[in-house]
Amino acid sequence: MATNMNIAIIHDWLTGFAGAEKVLLELIKIYPEADIFTSVFDDRKIKQIPRDRVKVSYLQKAPGSLGNRQLLIPLMPRAFENFDLSKYDLVISNTSSVGKGVITRPETPHICYCHTPTRYLWESNLDPRASGSFLKDRISHQLRIWDRLAAMRPDYFIANSKNIQQKIRKYYRRESEVVYPPVEVGRFKVADKKDIKDYYLCSGRLIGYKRVDLAIAAFNDLKKPLFIIGNGPEEKRLRAIAGANIKFLGRVSDVEQAKYYREARAFIFPANEDFGIVPLEALASGRPVVAFNAGGARETIIEGISGTFFSEQTPQCLIDAVRNFNPDHYHSQRLRQRAMDFDQAIFRKNFKDTIDRLIVDFQKNGPPIK
Repeated sequence: MATNMNIAIIHDWLTGFAGAEKVLLELIKIYPEADIFTSVFDDRKIKQIPRDRVKVSYLQKAPGSLGNRQLLIPLMPRAFENFDLSKYDLVISNTSSVGKGVITRPETPHICYCHTPTRYLWESNLDPRASGSFLKDRISHQLRIWDRLAAMRPDYFIANSKNIQQKIRKYYRRESEVVYPPVEVGRFKVADKKDIKDYYLCSGRLIGYKRVDLAIAAFNDLKKPLFIIGNGPEEKRLRAIAGANIKFLGRVSDVEQAKYYREARAFIFPANEDFGIVPLEALASGRPVVAFNAGGARETIIEGISGTFFSEQTPQCLIDAVRNFNPDHYHSQRLRQRAMDFDQAIFRKNFKDTIDRLIVDFQKNGPPIK
């Protein structure tokens, strides 16, 4: 149904490639004729999306906009409100921040796929970007007011997990449906048992809330090999506290990443994530996961079936979990089968079916009462 409509897809920014951008690629596959609106676009870093598909805001011309996106955060609400979406029959915002704040015609359904309520505004304990000084706190207060009002603009919310569904209800007082994000299961393969190496793996952007420091502290004590994929602003500090048994791999190719996944003894996931794609990538590679018992991991990891949990974000708690954990007790193909529940094809079907059903509801009953 929606494929016959003139569609706009809203995305917060395109300056790096992570989970939200992987979702965007899937949305483009579902709606190949849709236009994409975003605040700023760095086509040197994101080559998967053709430049002519993307319409950028006036912030694209701001000095240093691509390298210092965080400085533009106070300006983004107005930039998204200025987009002219009057010719579109359907608007889909794929957002963890300001994208939901676009303004649409009364007769145009706006459906928001929400990765999280704006984390740096509502959960500064997880993301401290908008706190730490009087000026930042003052700006954050104003942005929270705008964000709460912006959350009233979508006609429907789709959450990327039950975890986020609860947060949407708490911070925005809106109900939502759940469609889990896609995992590129086909990119990963399972290794023969004889090819499993004697190292554990951690992967992700090296920023504070990912808690890679916790994994390092635990493995410093365990003296077991830990490989870390990724880079980021915390890298220098993390290298300084890491022992000789910890190896930083930096950014690696997709092929290299898949190899490190399938040859690891197990995957370490110490973060409290909204959903968390990387544990499912580990499962797709036939490797079990040791995860912090919080956030989206509770919906993907099954205790004793696909991995195990540790209950507190402390080195000792993770140390105890690793010592009591035997990766050899897990069957690689069963782990991969768990990841298949979140495959890209599953996402595309669930997302399209949900959108079509919500459009029918909108056309039959008009905008829902909020």
